[in-house]
Amino acid sequence: MCVKEEKETAVVKTSVYSITLVGLFIGLLATVLAAVTFGNADISLKQVYSVIGYELFHMEQFSDYASGAVHDVVWLIRFPRVILGMAVGMGLAVCGVVMQAVVKNPLADPYILGVSSGASLGATLAILLGFGAMFGSNSVGVMAFIGAVATSFAVLFISNLGGRANAGKLILAGMAISSVCSAFSSFLLYIENDKNGIEAVTYWTMGSLGGAKWENVIVIVPIIFVGTIIFWTQFRNLNLLLLGDEVSITLGTDLHKIRLIYMMLASFMVGFAVYCAGMIGFVGLIIPHAVRMLFGTDHKRLIPLCALLGAIFLMWSDVICRIILRNAEMPIGIFVSLIGAPCFIYLMIHKSYGFGGTK
Repeated sequence: MCVKEEKETAVVKTSVYSITLVGLFIGLLATVLAAVTFGNADISLKQVYSVIGYELFHMEQFSDYASGAVHDVVWLIRFPRVILGMAVGMGLAVCGVVMQAVVKNPLADPYILGVSSGASLGATLAILLGFGAMFGSNSVGVMAFIGAVATSFAVLFISNLGGRANAGKLILAGMAISSVCSAFSSFLLYIENDKNGIEAVTYWTMGSLGGAKWENVIVIVPIIFVGTIIFWTQFRNLNLLLLGDEVSITLGTDLHKIRLIYMMLASFMVGFAVYCAGMIGFVGLIIPHAVRMLFGTDHKRLIPLCALLGAIFLMWSDVICRIILRNAEMPIGIFVSLIGAPCFIYLMIHKSYGFGGTK
């Protein structure tokens, strides 16, 4: 009788998961189509979809919107911004899942390896000292990417000194590197005493999708999609990471190399997200917890659900940031933090705080 009930429960859970996955995918498409209609410019729905229809399908009936101010606002400003929000939200949510599994810490987020401090240092060097000037208008983003990836590799190198890296050593190394990078950034801000530079650094650290360009979007979208698919195919190893090295070795799997590969891939994904959108926190922390509490800890289900939910969440957050202030725009990092912090506190109070489960 118990076996029959367990089978029925498994069938129900699978059905709920499938329906939710399809619903989120439809919601993702609907969000893309809806988000592009919001903005300060007064553009009708017909004009928005006429521009998109012409650019995507080259429909002759929409040729009147092949150029002009409406075309530029929709196709060169709004649409790449929406697609970038989708990619960044997806990447941060998936990397949050991976990092939490790698370090076996539910407090982990995509920036746990000191990525945020390294990116801030890179951006500070570009803004205040002109580093990366050869990259032109992309110098700040490129230097932030270099800083993010460099700190990640530094953390991996330090954590492997004196023995193989484990979850505890990775967290401690990340804290150490983060402190050093933050100190250098603060030192540069202090000695330069450049008001405009300080404002630029501060604004960059708040995160924004306002600088979205098609040349950046066509690079980050394939990287995020491919990285997400790779992690989805690795769900068994990610589940093993939660059990620990001792258990995995008895099962015939050495997680040391796997952990390093996953962290490097996640660092590159986060680095590209930082390059395109600056620092956006809480997405990679809140989304994985919300999905775990509803669907459990199996990464086979966790990865795709987090990817879709993270993309939808960040796109709608950006929409609100665009319209909440009249004739102005709120940095998306501020809004996400305002939402994320209370949600995080709620999750800690009302649910068991860990890798899924209930009280």
